[in-house]
Amino acid sequence: MTAYPVDLTVRPDVEAFFDPATNTISYIVKDPGSDACAIVDSVMDIDYAAGRITYEHADRMIARVQERGLRLDWIIETHVHADHLSAAPYIQERLGGRIGIGAKIRVVQDTFGKVFNEGTEFQRDGSQFDALFEDGDTYMIGGMRAFAMDTPGHTPACMVHVMGDAAFVGDTLFMPDGGSARADFPGGDAGQLYDSIQKVLALPDETRLFMCHDYGPNGRDIQWETTVGEEKAHNIHVGRDRTKEEFVAFRTERDAQLAMPRLIIPSLQVNMRAGEVPTDKDGRPMLKVPLNGL
Repeated sequence: MTAYPVDLTVRPDVEAFFDPATNTISYIVKDPGSDACAIVDSVMDIDYAAGRITYEHADRMIARVQERGLRLDWIIETHVHADHLSAAPYIQERLGGRIGIGAKIRVVQDTFGKVFNEGTEFQRDGSQFDALFEDGDTYMIGGMRAFAMDTPGHTPACMVHVMGDAAFVGDTLFMPDGGSARADFPGGDAGQLYDSIQKVLALPDETRLFMCHDYGPNGRDIQWETTVGEEKAHNIHVGRDRTKEEFVAFRTERDAQLAMPRLIIPSLQVNMRAGEVPTDKDGRPMLKVPLNGL
């Protein structure tokens, strides 16, 4: 069992940015002891029907970092998202910082490199990213120590990033009334997801948890922050000591009823490249649509 360096005495300032087009929440996370910050799970805007990419969401975050006089140390991806495109390279070009993701990105790249029939020029070694995290790896945001927890299940490369008393859970968990994410994408596994959620719930009850998505179940307002204690007590999928067998049975039945995310085709192609849009042989930005491949 990995001994994670939890430090609840450090309380970073967390500023959320909600993208209504994809129900994604991105974050600026500031070290309380310096002007250093990280950006978690950024969004690049796409009009898929028109084939047009823009950067309004990323520009809001860039402007906020500049307005506050912050230094961007890290651009963190909790996983290869299937429902929105990352703006990591666009942000890096303007603010600097290093782009980091879980080391199992290589598994995702190998899997979807085949789905999209990528040629040998597509590197499947994670080299598009500046840092590949293994379970328990630590990194610094100014003077604040952060660490990565391996949490596969939704995808093989999912990681929860803990910065002081704040944990950014990606799609491993939703708000208590939202439950958990699907586990039926290639490389996903409901049993692994249950085990990963238990790792997150083993963090101290006071740990703040920040979601990557929220869909406002039953018409409530969008929310993105809860605690480990609240999830343990009230999560509709894994709270109240639900067993692994019960969870896997529920998740499998539920996932079979779900449609594919609207932006899964462009998202996977872009995000497995650290946010870079693929190009054709003439260097023009171009996306593929594999038929019957997902």
